[in-house]
Amino acid sequence: MSTEHIKKTLLSAIDNIKANPGAAKVVFRASTELGEGMHCTSKIREFPAMSIDEPPELGGMDRGPNPVEVVLAALGTCQEIVYRAYGAVMGIPLESVKCDVRGHLDLRGLFAMDPSVRAGFQKIMFETKIRSSASPEAMAKLVQVVETHCPVLNTLQVPVEVTGSVTLNDHPLVLEATA
Repeated sequence: MSTEHIKKTLLSAIDNIKANPGAAKVVFRASTELGEGMHCTSKIREFPAMSIDEPPELGGMDRGPNPVEVVLAALGTCQEIVYRAYGAVMGIPLESVKCDVRGHLDLRGLFAMDPSVRAGFQKIMFETKIRSSASPEAMAKLVQVVETHCPVLNTLQVPVEVTGSVTLNDHPLVLEATA
């Protein structure tokens, strides 16, 4: 897909939202199911199911990335996509964009060994490597826009309301509030 096609598509979407503000509200979905052992499958739209598992040292069979690795991949790929999108709209040529993402997790939180240790990442770091003929000034503007408007980065940086429910044998299970 050409940069010009991406630019036209995105500008058309922006024009559509300006004309119809309700079109800005979208919902993305994924459904998942636990299989044998720690292996899970995730179904998103009409794509083939994605395998998610744990490495052997965490009880899995290593048949796919684990959930926290999927979070890291989501951050890196979202950064890359937003670079492509804004680069196209801003007329900034990109030869390549690669993200290396690392997440630091303390397993004592996962295993409920220390209540003061959170179960999730304590720190996430990313390094984005870009090849472009654009000026450093243009790239600085692009970086600012991407780091301000990347949905996954924003989701990880700013608390977001997360709600859920559990049913047991087709009956709602009433739970006490958690964290």
